[in-house]
Amino acid sequence: MTELHHARLHAALYALGALLLLAQAAWFYLVGDYSRILLPALLAPLLLTATLMRLGQRETARLSAYLVLVCGYLLVAMELPGESSLALFWLGLPPVLTLLLLPLGPAMLLNLTLAPIWLLLGDAGIDLDLSLAYFCLVVVAGLAPWEILHQRALLQATDPLDGESGTLKRAPLHDRLQSECERAGLLDQRLAVLLIHLPQLEMAGEQFGSAARRALLTALRDTVARCSRDHDLLGREGETDFWLVLPDTSDSGALLVRQRLEESLHRTVLLETGPVESRMVACHLQPGESARLFLQRLQAATQRLADT
Repeated sequence: MTELHHARLHAALYALGALLLLAQAAWFYLVGDYSRILLPALLAPLLLTATLMRLGQRETARLSAYLVLVCGYLLVAMELPGESSLALFWLGLPPVLTLLLLPLGPAMLLNLTLAPIWLLLGDAGIDLDLSLAYFCLVVVAGLAPWEILHQRALLQATDPLDGESGTLKRAPLHDRLQSECERAGLLDQRLAVLLIHLPQLEMAGEQFGSAARRALLTALRDTVARCSRDHDLLGREGETDFWLVLPDTSDSGALLVRQRLEESLHRTVLLETGPVESRMVACHLQPGESARLFLQRLQAATQRLADT
């Protein structure tokens, strides 16, 4: 799920919460409980504001989570003392809401810090069973996001593809290159590597944000897919440097791929950065050259390409 889908889902949930608060205020009005109308009537516009903020920039999205959390805390603080029959529900709502809206570390710290307040409001300060249930809920509810973070870290460690560019990571790229060098030596074939440097990439991230970086990387990946063969390998060597491994490719073949890539990238015009700029140079495996020496030569050539 993309970041935009996450934002829309969160905004929809915030808007649903605002509608529920309006429905609660209307219910209090219909049953004549006028003293309890004010809080949900005031919190509903705040949740609607949080809905709009969630669809904005990353900074406003973070503020929207804090705003929703404050609304939830105020609602619980108002309802918890007078709802003895629903004490478990209102007492369990703050830790769960905090874990849903905040990162795991700050959420656990905030839940433990506010525990005495919720227990006293719920008259559970002297109820050992209810207090124990609250702390168990905090620990058990924290296991789910912890496991998600653990699985995400494991996936990132084992995934050969770079999460930002969708190309091979540096270590898998070097492994595949070594295999291609051995294959070229055994089959007496040529091997070429096209070094690609994107000088706009770092500037795009600093001036226009991550969306401009992703647009540049997507343009490179799509252009390489159109202008190369299915078995050619594109990998990320550095922050702005990429290697396109071209098995069984002669000097003229590598030059042709380079020309097609340069022309296609220059014709690709992005909203923030304009035409995509690139610098490329082709390197070839020399007869009898080892994979280690070839790799060192590629890294030196990549550094020179970035410095020009």
